[in-house]
Amino acid sequence: MQQSPPGAALPHPARSHADNLRGLGWMLFSVASASAMSVGVRVVSLEIDSRMIVTLRAGLTTLILLVLLPLLWRRLRITSWRDHIVRGALIGVSTHLGFYTLAEIPLATATVLFFTAPIFATILAALFQNERVGPRRWAAVAAGFIGAAIILRPGFNALHPAMLAALASSLLFAIALSMSRRVATADGPFSAFVSSVVVTLVLSLPLAAPVWSLPHSTLGWSIMALVVATGAMRNIADIQAYRYAEAGLLAPVTYLRLVLIGLAGYVLFGEVIDSYTGVGATLIVVSTLYIAHRARVASKAGRPGA
Repeated sequence: MQQSPPGAALPHPARSHADNLRGLGWMLFSVASASAMSVGVRVVSLEIDSRMIVTLRAGLTTLILLVLLPLLWRRLRITSWRDHIVRGALIGVSTHLGFYTLAEIPLATATVLFFTAPIFATILAALFQNERVGPRRWAAVAAGFIGAAIILRPGFNALHPAMLAALASSLLFAIALSMSRRVATADGPFSAFVSSVVVTLVLSLPLAAPVWSLPHSTLGWSIMALVVATGAMRNIADIQAYRYAEAGLLAPVTYLRLVLIGLAGYVLFGEVIDSYTGVGATLIVVSTLYIAHRARVASKAGRPGA
């Protein structure tokens, strides 16, 4: 569903050509995994409610982690329970809103709106992390919101609640991302992943109770397994990609998701992107790529918080 905003990775020494190629390979794998997960969510949503999809994904992932616990428990540590719980809750609610969006509106439209996360992340960094954001990045933020407004067209078109859910999901994900560096630095990325899965499961159980049901076909269970597997593979691929390659180099590759998901939406569900969504998508993509570029420039200049 969501992705790490471009430029969000921890700083690394200069990469070699081979490292950048390796990072690009991992990012292509991440794009393919994330696209498959999004399409899988839409397919499973034809059988069960999106709240059940989130619950099953978190539950199945938790079971896998419990099986692996004897091998991995030494890597688990919690420095601040509050940070883990708050971050996990943000990710959980963001996931519920995101899966609801994927189930209700065209896949390409949902994906475009998810790409507003870097725009929200820029605003949050300026307001709460004392990051210096120049006028050009603010202009890019404004362009991104204009793009979102063109897609939503409030007052001119019936506004589907799932569109607003997509923006809310992106905002919550951006807030969670702002906490991720602190949590992962203190306790490691594995602990951050485990806590987010467990908190999401605890949060999801009461939400899913009114619509409790399971996939009723072999295809449904197969696609559900695909959603779990691709979600995990995407997380691993993202970590590896940003480990090897520069965030600015990876940013354009992430937008291949729009192409893959747009094609899948057309082939599987007959979804066609209208001209307003195309124009809005162009503004959002260009603005977020420019934000990534300016963040990279600021990072190389050594400005605090860049």
